[in-house]
Amino acid sequence: MSKPLRVFLFSMFIAVSAFGADHGDEAGIRTTISSYFQGHATGDASHFRVAFLPTAHIEGNRQGKFTSWTLDEYCGLFNGKPAADEAVRTRTIDLIDVSGDSSVAKATLDHGAMVFTDYFVLLKVNGEWKIANKVYHGRKK
Repeated sequence: MSKPLRVFLFSMFIAVSAFGADHGDEAGIRTTISSYFQGHATGDASHFRVAFLPTAHIEGNRQGKFTSWTLDEYCGLFNGKPAADEAVRTRTIDLIDVSGDSSVAKATLDHGAMVFTDYFVLLKVNGEWKIANKVYHGRKK
């Protein structure tokens, strides 16, 4: 499939996914994921506690081995300080798809020698969007 066709099809997917989504919901989801991004940018796990439900799990394969962390375990991985190369790291939200009070989102985190793709399942609880679970994939550049 040619690149222009892939770009067109992806654009159509985004348009269809966003159709009917409440823009307030999308803004709320972006705010939640921004809190998550802020945790990475600062190394301060309190941002993750704002973004995630307390029952959330973070799962993926790390160095070829399956990992599954509770929110507390995940927060324990951060030391409260930004990475030395934080100034050149980038994080983007690639996709948001809302269906009522549930949503999925995809983000790309370009962290130096590694690029991570994060998939989030979000739930609107008491009027706020929270990350219920996250799976990720990391690859070397």
